[in-house]
Parts: sequence; structure tokens; C-alpha cells
Amino acid sequence: MFNVPPAVLATVAVLVLVHALRMLVLTEAEDVRFLLTFAFIPARYDVDLVAGGSFPGGFGADLWTFFTYAFLHADLLHIGLNVAWLLPFGTALARRFGAWRYTAFMLVVAAAGAFAHLITHRGAMVPMIGASAAISGAMAAALRFVFQQGAPLGLWRADGNAEAYRMPASSLAATLRNPRFLIFLGVWIGLNALFGFGSIPIGEGAGQEVAWQAHIGGFVAGLLLFNAFDPVAPQPRFDPRRSR
Repeated sequence: MFNVPPAVLATVAVLVLVHALRMLVLTEAEDVRFLLTFAFIPARYDVDLVAGGSFPGGFGADLWTFFTYAFLHADLLHIGLNVAWLLPFGTALARRFGAWRYTAFMLVVAAAGAFAHLITHRGAMVPMIGASAAISGAMAAALRFVFQQGAPLGLWRADGNAEAYRMPASSLAATLRNPRFLIFLGVWIGLNALFGFGSIPIGEGAGQEVAWQAHIGGFVAGLLLFNAFDPVAPQPRFDPRRSR
């Protein structure tokens, strides 16, 4: 924990504080309204359902719930699982991106996860909450560089922790061909399948489901948008014609 970047620790603190507010301060009725205002609800975007003003927050909530749902969690187990995934991959990303790029990236991939959930659950009334989609995006982005030579999970790690996180990233095509990436991806998809299709229950409340479509949306966005946020210059390709 002493080596976790402040931006990641701040993320964990916000997740815990929001949950503590809901559990210790808000009444049950207030918490329901809080969820309706800040959770992501696909039915909010159904013209027929919102004609009568079904959801609080108005147009502002139509925008901010693409991001704020990621700060809400069902219970301590839900937070604990997300934090367990956030610490390694969020740390790698924050050390490479810096605090501001890390924060912006996490918000963007959270929105991508919400959009994926929206198009696969059109009209659904059940609120979606949790940081899993954003963390999936962070994981995908981290896998673009952690397996490189000299990087944190590379075969030959560079001396000095800072340099290990600044190695040039592999291209998207090279990442998709990397056996270690493919193995990791297979394990991750398998876990999503186990939780998402009910083989392994999660959370205390009855009827809770894993929004695996949102996870995939965040993951794909993380892979594709990594270069747009990466401050490390790509490694120049060798051109044999220049050596003549």
C-alpha cells in the first residue's frame, strides 16, 4: 500500500466514502433516490418511460450517470473485489500516465462500459453500479505495456521502478498476438462467464447480476484508447533503407 500512487489511493478512498455515506448516513428512502440519481439505468434513455418524469436528476443525470455509477457499490464484497483488481492495474496505469491522465482515462472507459450496457439492456429498469468496467479498461491498457521487455511483467525488468513503467508499449496487433496477453484474457473472460451467468454468486442482495457487457465495453475501450492517453513516445521502427 505504501507504493500505491496517490491517485489510486484517492480512487479507493472515494469508493469507500461514497459507500459509507450510503450505508451510515442516508435512510433507505434517501438511498433509493440516491441510486436513481447517480446509478446508470438504461430505462432513463427510453423516451416512452421517461415521458412522465420517472427518474430524478433530469438532463444532468442523463450525462453524469455515465460516470457516477462507477462510484457506487452493492456491498463491501463488491468494493473489495474491485479494489483487489484496481490496485495492481490502476497502479501500473497511474505510474505511466500520471494522475490527471489516469483520472481522465478511468472516466472515459467507465462511460464506454455504460454505453455497452445501454445498447445491450435497452429499457432495463435495474440500476447498474460498480467500478468494474473502468477497472477492466485499466487492465486492458496496462496489458499494452506490462509484458514488454524491461516492463513490470517482462522477462527482463529494467532497474528502477519508474523506468519499468515507462517502456514503449507494444502495438495493438502485437498485443493481441502475445501469448501471455491471450492467456490472461482467457482467464478474465472465464471469470466473467462464471460470475455473469450465475455459476458463482456475488454480493449479498438477491438478484444481483454481473454486468459483463459493461466489462467488455470498458476492456475494449481501454485497448483501443490507450495510445490517445499514453505519454510515452512509441519506439521507432527500424527502417533498413535508412542504414544504406
